[in-house]
Amino acid sequence: MSYIRRMTPTDLLSLNLTNLDPLTENYDLGFYLNYLMRWPSLFSAVQDRSEGIVGYIMGKLEEQHPSMRSSEHYTPWHGHITVLTVAPASRRLGHARRLTERLERGSDINDAWFVDLYVRAGNKVAVGMYKGMGYSVFRRVVNYYSDDPSGLSETGEDAFDMRKPCSRDKRLQHVRENGEDFLVNPEDVS
Repeated sequence: MSYIRRMTPTDLLSLNLTNLDPLTENYDLGFYLNYLMRWPSLFSAVQDRSEGIVGYIMGKLEEQHPSMRSSEHYTPWHGHITVLTVAPASRRLGHARRLTERLERGSDINDAWFVDLYVRAGNKVAVGMYKGMGYSVFRRVVNYYSDDPSGLSETGEDAFDMRKPCSRDKRLQHVRENGEDFLVNPEDVS
């Protein structure tokens, strides 16, 4: 039996089941604590009664600096999924969907236009999962990741910027057809 709850600072010492996955980005303790202090309602864990933490999501609310508003790459107020991970033995149980829905509700409550995330273009399982949850590829960020775990590239791996509109975006302004073919550089999305 498992349940979702807000992450606590002491939970950060219990993420081994989730963070040992090679596709999960790992950060230093200060990075996690910054998110926990600034966006506590967007940092949630799946607590299993016998296994401990078997998944978590870490997100934030953000927009680019107003000086970027004239840029075609400007992103307005939105929710962002920084990390979503579930321990391998606990996958395909709906944990990722429940965690994502919780972050989406928090973003909607805060009047965000959309929720976005970056995922390795080669991670077909994750891309399919997000598409199944209503996300679509908005753009491809060329060489976003400095490494390529598949070994197919020496320069890094592309990321898909995937988005799901929130209720504020009634005209679907932040969704694009064929986003896989809309190429941008990493400096365009920072």
